[in-house]
Amino acid sequence: MSNIYSNSIFWIDTDKIKPNPYQPRRDFDEARLQDLADSIKQYGVLQPLTVSRMEKEKEGGGLITEYELIAGERRLRAAILAHVSQVPVIIRTGDTAIMKLELAIIENLQREDLNVVDRARAFFRLVKEFKFTHNEVAKKVGKSREYVTNSLRILTLPEEIITGLSEGKISDGHTRPLLMLADHPQEQLVLFKEIVYKKITVREAERLARKIAYDRVRKKEFMPDPEIIELEEEFQEKLGTRVHIDRKELGGQIKIDFFSTEDLREILDLINKSNTEKRPNEMMENYIANTALKTPENPESSALNSETTPETPVDDRSKDEVKADDADLYNISNFSV
Repeated sequence: MSNIYSNSIFWIDTDKIKPNPYQPRRDFDEARLQDLADSIKQYGVLQPLTVSRMEKEKEGGGLITEYELIAGERRLRAAILAHVSQVPVIIRTGDTAIMKLELAIIENLQREDLNVVDRARAFFRLVKEFKFTHNEVAKKVGKSREYVTNSLRILTLPEEIITGLSEGKISDGHTRPLLMLADHPQEQLVLFKEIVYKKITVREAERLARKIAYDRVRKKEFMPDPEIIELEEEFQEKLGTRVHIDRKELGGQIKIDFFSTEDLREILDLINKSNTEKRPNEMMENYIANTALKTPENPESSALNSETTPETPVDDRSKDEVKADDADLYNISNFSV
């Protein structure tokens, strides 16, 4: 019977197919899903889905047959969207939980349907839940061990940055300079917001991350006074923007990043009202709300609403650089200050 299942195509009602609990994808592009649904309306589902067969007891006695999706969730969603009642499937038998996860991951990787965050989460499940080594994961997906290890590094980023990466607000290439600031989460988040709303390229983000790291190293060498470092951090938390304290033989300078004249007025107000509480990053957020995007109909008003989405900042690496970085994209070991 298993051979018949494995080599035959069956037509199954879509409402009898249950989602795959091991599906690595979390995000489905609605526009692309609608395009696929339109295609299915015209041509049907051309490639069979893969499912496993399950029998469950009904209330009151008897058995009911259901099918659990292994691969093809995007096709199933599009078919339901197109109001198709049945889809072609290949029924697999004897698959364990780990085999189902492997099949789902490999199918998505082969079709290049996984975004970088979903791929990293899938790798993490293989490592955490099924006790795979990084080397074993690499062999399963046809990549190097370094590729798997470095892909997993992005999951150490703050959730806000991971969400931005998943939504395409930043590119894969932007993750390396952000990872370099892992020990400085406040500056990491500020840099992320600068990348998104000022459309900073990968190379420019790397330059800024190097400068921040260099300033930190220089402070350790020339500003051993922990009180100065603490004061700088208090300034940054209070003002919600990057603050640099340059100490010299006699006195020094305080450098405060700002984005508009209004920001300068806010800084002055904060200084005058030293007891006023202000959320971290509020300066950046006000700048985003007031000036980041303008609508053609009303160029003076904010356009950060549900109808407009900021473009992804440019990944300005050459094709050769992107190809060379592929296996080592998230590794900052060679990303020197």
